[in-house]
Amino acid sequence: MTLDGKVCIVTGAARGIGAAIAKRFVESGGRVAIADLRLDAAKDQAARLNELSPGNALAVEMDVTDERQVNQGVQRVIDAWSHLDVLVSNAGIQIVHELQDFPYEEWKRLLAIHLDGAFLTSKACIPHLYRNRGGSIIFMGSVHSKAASPLKAAYVTAKHGLLGLARVIAREGASHGVRANVICPGFVDTPLVQKQIPEQARALGISEDEVVNTVMLGETVDRQFTTVEDVAEVAHLFAAFPSNALTGQSLLVSHGWVMQ
Repeated sequence: MTLDGKVCIVTGAARGIGAAIAKRFVESGGRVAIADLRLDAAKDQAARLNELSPGNALAVEMDVTDERQVNQGVQRVIDAWSHLDVLVSNAGIQIVHELQDFPYEEWKRLLAIHLDGAFLTSKACIPHLYRNRGGSIIFMGSVHSKAASPLKAAYVTAKHGLLGLARVIAREGASHGVRANVICPGFVDTPLVQKQIPEQARALGISEDEVVNTVMLGETVDRQFTTVEDVAEVAHLFAAFPSNALTGQSLLVSHGWVMQ
């Protein structure tokens, strides 16, 4: 399966998991919009991908919590490439506090980026996918779409919510050939995860090594981080899969942490 000629939008694609997904899609023949809050970083990533495959990457400034900016960004992709086949809603942040200390503004901010972002980008893309008579919407969930951890009330809530939204889109989109699925990685060695290590060490009163080996990787089969390339391969599967046989699903990519 390839993405030859497919037009894709990946949010939060300037670095980390999103950047790896964008690279994998371009390698498979796709054209990819690097949608990111940081336009300069998006332009840098698009330039790197255009060196790999000239003309197949486009930088788009997008705050996924801003409906107007989301709509404008999606329209820019349509204006450039005339149609749309794939959305990967990947933009996200992490904020950790015990529940009783969780600032409401930070709770709302995290849910806005993860849940409002998935809703707004899907809402903007679905008419184009329907017009195209098919396509794929992929949400970036987490092991925390299936399980819970201390300090992560907002994150766990948001990641669980993505499962429900994907299932609704899968039901509504089926007659239009639009699929919706959720990738659920374990801990991936990215700047987002590296930022959490000292934060959790302070909050839990343990060493950073204990955070990595016990909190983050203790339930895996081999105490290994998932890689961005692992996640990108699953995104490629969901993006390229040709039928509704694979829709409304969530796939754990976690070195065995949470088995179903």
